[in-house]
Amino acid sequence: MAKERRHCRLACGFRAFTQCRLLCPRPLTSSCWFSGEPVPGTATMAVAMVASRSLRHLLMRRLTVPAQQDFSVSLRPMGSAAQEQASRAAPCEASGHSYESLLVTPAEKHILHVQLNRPDKRNAMNKAFWREMVECFNKIAQDSDCRAVVISGAGKMFSSGIDLMDMASDLLQPEGDDVARISWYLRDLISRYQETFSVIEKCPKPVIAAIHGNCIGAGVDLITACDIRYCAQDAVFQVKEVDVGLAADVGTLQRLPKIIGNQSLVNELAFTCRKMMADEALSSGLVSRVFPDKELMLDSALALAAEIASKSPVAVQSTKINLLYSRDHPVAEGLKYMATWNMSMLQTQDIVKSVQAMMEKKDAKSVTFSKL
Repeated sequence: MAKERRHCRLACGFRAFTQCRLLCPRPLTSSCWFSGEPVPGTATMAVAMVASRSLRHLLMRRLTVPAQQDFSVSLRPMGSAAQEQASRAAPCEASGHSYESLLVTPAEKHILHVQLNRPDKRNAMNKAFWREMVECFNKIAQDSDCRAVVISGAGKMFSSGIDLMDMASDLLQPEGDDVARISWYLRDLISRYQETFSVIEKCPKPVIAAIHGNCIGAGVDLITACDIRYCAQDAVFQVKEVDVGLAADVGTLQRLPKIIGNQSLVNELAFTCRKMMADEALSSGLVSRVFPDKELMLDSALALAAEIASKSPVAVQSTKINLLYSRDHPVAEGLKYMATWNMSMLQTQDIVKSVQAMMEKKDAKSVTFSKL
């Protein structure tokens, strides 16, 4: 009986210690372990003191007696694989990027990872999202340390599109007391929503979309504004707007024809709202690569971002800006714009550094470029 009571006291002491560490805000020290202070939340001072004495006795025995197989604590440093797993489990927000609908984390040097972060709502785009994407990419555009961005979706899919429940009041009950005023309000609303994805295109840093699971409706609008698109084998793309009684109005109808280059296919997808699977997305040119699963796709997207980030930011960002200009203008105008652009950009020291590295047969990634 005495032995059973002793075991009970030891167990209670360990539970009290656990409660103490959960409730006590102070750093873990020997004075906290052995001070005999009452444990917050216990019923009485006496119970806490007994628990503390029992815990002290237990810990002293563990320090003086060789560890037994039934109770051992490893103090070995965490391995690199475990550290990576812990880091992924609790990512650290990038400085200045705190949002309700997005999670922005520094992935590697010069790379930011932007996640649509409403996994419990299938990353549906609510009012906060439409506002925060503009704020996020305007900051990224001005971030001299960032050279490439990866966009992905948290949870089981990339995005299910507009959050109709959250957006219903704006879309179905617009402000205004006559047709002109309601129309004026809706035009302004649509223009602001268009900017949510146009800001990705305007950002001079290359943006890579990493898509898994469903990419529906406004999700397609988003990825068509990105510069490069990778997807997992389970990706499903759907221009869904006609099924909910409207024409897509924030980018798909304007950008998708220029990405795919097949007007017949674009018309079919937009008129019918049928699903496009990963293999068809690859063959049509919507994505450039397909991967077996989300993890491999995301790793590859980040590796691609790292490759881009190792290049001259003057060269990369100039290339993006001129590619977009040439897409929307005749060749002659594109060439004229390019000449005007490069009359200043050719004076960069990045060219000298790059050519010198080539002549010395050094790895191009060894060149250090200034921030831009």
